[in-house]
Amino acid sequence: MLKSDELEQDILYKTRHSAAHVMAQAVTEFYPNAKLAIGPPIENGFYYDFDLGTDDDGNPVAFSTESLKKIEKRMRQIIAGNHRFTYREVSVDEARTLFKNEPYKLELIDGLVQGGTDEYGAATEEVPVISTYRHDTFEDLCRGPHVEDTKHIRPDAFKLLNTAGAYWRGDENKPMLQRIYGTAWRTKEELKQHLQRLEEAKKRDHRKLGKELEIFIFDEEVGPGLPLWLPNGGIIIEELEKLAKEFELRAGYDRVRTPHLAKDALFDRSGHLAHYTESMYPPMELEGVRYFVKPMNCPFHHKIFASSPRSYRNLPLRLAEYGTCYRFEKSGELFGLMRVRSMQMNDAHIYCSEEQFEDEFLRVVDLYLEYFRLFGIEKYIMRFSTHHKSGLGKKYVDNERMWLKTEEMVRNAMKNGGVPFVEVTDEAAFYGPKIDVQIWSTIGREFTLATNQVDFAQPERFGLRFINSEGNPEVPICLHRAPLGTHERFIGFLIEHYAGRFPVWLSPEHARVIPINDNHNGYAQKLAEQLNDAGLRAKADLSSERMNAKIRQAQLMKVPYMLVVGDREVDGGTVSLRKRDGSRQNDMPVQQFIALVQDQITARSD
Repeated sequence: MLKSDELEQDILYKTRHSAAHVMAQAVTEFYPNAKLAIGPPIENGFYYDFDLGTDDDGNPVAFSTESLKKIEKRMRQIIAGNHRFTYREVSVDEARTLFKNEPYKLELIDGLVQGGTDEYGAATEEVPVISTYRHDTFEDLCRGPHVEDTKHIRPDAFKLLNTAGAYWRGDENKPMLQRIYGTAWRTKEELKQHLQRLEEAKKRDHRKLGKELEIFIFDEEVGPGLPLWLPNGGIIIEELEKLAKEFELRAGYDRVRTPHLAKDALFDRSGHLAHYTESMYPPMELEGVRYFVKPMNCPFHHKIFASSPRSYRNLPLRLAEYGTCYRFEKSGELFGLMRVRSMQMNDAHIYCSEEQFEDEFLRVVDLYLEYFRLFGIEKYIMRFSTHHKSGLGKKYVDNERMWLKTEEMVRNAMKNGGVPFVEVTDEAAFYGPKIDVQIWSTIGREFTLATNQVDFAQPERFGLRFINSEGNPEVPICLHRAPLGTHERFIGFLIEHYAGRFPVWLSPEHARVIPINDNHNGYAQKLAEQLNDAGLRAKADLSSERMNAKIRQAQLMKVPYMLVVGDREVDGGTVSLRKRDGSRQNDMPVQQFIALVQDQITARSD
């Protein structure tokens, strides 16, 4: 029996899935030539992809704002008809006849016939069954589940949100489809609350705030997905790197540095050329040798491990690096700082024996949790990603025995450590199983952050050995871990998580000194210098703007403290303190303010 929260999610899943079908019916009525792709429920909503073809001039047809309004109105009419969702299984020939004019459905049917994929084209171990669901005049390739009939979709609790382009199966070499996103809830009030959360998310969008707070930019001449960090962004990066180095020093990590590129032989040995080439930049050839910019740090760390004889007494060996990596992410998947082509990774590789594996694996998980507490991340999920047999030798290293062995090792470690996790198939790294960490911001937005990966393949490929306690050579297990992911994605998350109001220790500017008029500029400048000498990041605003305008500008930049100085402050050697939350404190001695901020920096608090 499902628990209450599971039951609620089950109802919402069916409702959203059914709403997607109703939307597809409405679209095909308005666009008879539209070709259907897929329409799954997703977290908080649903979408459906359509190929609308081209107009008489050969231009791609796209949905407009008015289109969405018409489709939404028609959906409510369909829902009012109380049409039953009817399931049936069909033969291959019947399915191909039914969807003879739907090329994307035919491709999905072929996948079902061949086995190993579901009706969305995703890998599955289930025996493929070709089935459809029908309501009213619309029938779709689908295994469900759905609500019993359309009256279970509340007409006042759903809304179509926006449209977007989406490549078929996420491949930019395949057709660009038109996607409609929608959301559906149990009640009108739930819908209202969700729409309010979406509005708040727009205000917190890291792309918008990143520009306003002068943290990062992109430039077309530099290239898409290649961020340029402005001084404020540079400060945030340095603070995060300082934090990671402190945590890793306590945890027994050794820091290393490696080059940005290497000969193709290195990546051939690591397996990246065989399994990861599509995500790598093309090679450059010099003096008859091909070089690649690195997509990963791991091959370099393996070389460092191999540079000296190793004994069980030296293990575990933990090598950490903030290495810059380059990955040729598809253009359609680039998204602000969340999906980039140049990234600095909070990376490390741990080499250990099988006996040490569980302890080391859980130490990494504990490090994640320590970071989560510091940054106020209260909701997270550990996703245990395993392989799929159908990908062996292609997507994954072809060693079923080691896959099963290491997956069981991870499973046991998580259970023994009392760490909740969900298990998903066909999402592992090519060299081993992994834990991916999904986190949620304060407004409920989900992000993929950290990873903890097991590697049973590369140590063997690189001939890595240590002498065990019995005097015999043994292959170490390698853990790839990145608790903070990349600077790019994590800072994007933090911008939205804090709405740009970073805790004091992480704020690019701790204090803005604001003179009441030009007569106080000298005191303001000396005060800013005094604060900087004390380890604070402070600036004096000596511009020609009026005091209120200067205060407003500091508030827009979300500076934690504004120090207003006039005749009284000059005479008394004090400041009038304004905090960004609006509270004030007059006549505060300068040393008292310095001590306040220094304590917050040391404790990494707000």
